[in-house]
Amino acid sequence: MATITRTPSSTWKAVIRKRGWPTTVKTFRTKRDAEDWARRTEDDMVRGVYIDRAGSDRILLRKALDRYLSEVSSTKRESTAYAEQHKAKALKAKLGAYSLAAITPDLVAEYRDERLEAGKSPSTVRLELSLLSHLFTIAIKEWRIGLFYNPVGNIRKPAPAKGRDRRLTVEEEKRLLKACDKHSNPMLGWIARIALYTGMRTGEIKSLTRRQVNLQKRTVHLSETKNGCARTAPLTRQAADVFRAALAHAVRPMKTELIFWGEPGRDGNRRPYEFRPAWHRTLREASIKGLRFHDLRHEAVSRLAEAGLGDQEVAAISGHKSMQMLKRYTHLRAEDLVERLDQLMGR
Repeated sequence: MATITRTPSSTWKAVIRKRGWPTTVKTFRTKRDAEDWARRTEDDMVRGVYIDRAGSDRILLRKALDRYLSEVSSTKRESTAYAEQHKAKALKAKLGAYSLAAITPDLVAEYRDERLEAGKSPSTVRLELSLLSHLFTIAIKEWRIGLFYNPVGNIRKPAPAKGRDRRLTVEEEKRLLKACDKHSNPMLGWIARIALYTGMRTGEIKSLTRRQVNLQKRTVHLSETKNGCARTAPLTRQAADVFRAALAHAVRPMKTELIFWGEPGRDGNRRPYEFRPAWHRTLREASIKGLRFHDLRHEAVSRLAEAGLGDQEVAAISGHKSMQMLKRYTHLRAEDLVERLDQLMGR
């Protein structure tokens, strides 16, 4: 039986001590409320379905997000952890003052709609909701916070954005590489060519070290990738020539392993070369519009497919884990397939 007592502050405290269950305590304004709660709680315990929601009532979302960033995000790649900090800011601004128990599917749906109306892309909103969903999953399974369900699982997610299909024309490639070569730092041209010749991701290129490149075998070993799967990719002769030029750079600091290095920071350590500002200036100088650096990866993957490589071969080079994602990156031009089709048909 529950014990109902009056507190010095004129509230009513219900205490339930039941064998096999932790002592449960809750305070109410009226004795009737305390008795009703105690009766329902004891009934749930008898049926084995009782969940202690005290923790979820007390913990605010902003505090839970801080704990998530500290315990979960910190174990992920540095770039992922940094991105999740920005996503958490948006969630805190709208939902941070709510307790975990108070966040309902309606509130999450309202957040989704407001973010979309504010001009945020569907992909951005999907990633924010994904972070919120994983927070609830961790809270339920690992932190043992009394929550009945994950509210994000009961709402409609924004439709994924259509994959980009921007291709680089032959004329644009000439203008782009010519403009890159005019830049005072030759690394800009080398980085653009490596992206175009290998299909490597931006982060993979920037973090490359000398020991990862084997010019004798014409391979590059990528240990840290976006999807967490290491791979060894082959290099075309063009890509190998670019790496030879980069590794033979006359002003290369002897103490750095980075192939594309930047200036030392305040701690004296060199970070990867931050080429983005120079890249955007180069695009303007070359009069190229609508092209992102990541589009060079799209272009490289599409060219591999157009050259006749099979899906598995292309995926082994590009690092795509699924054929569905590979398809999003591969945009074949019909006019480029005409000659290939003639070869296959024997005409």
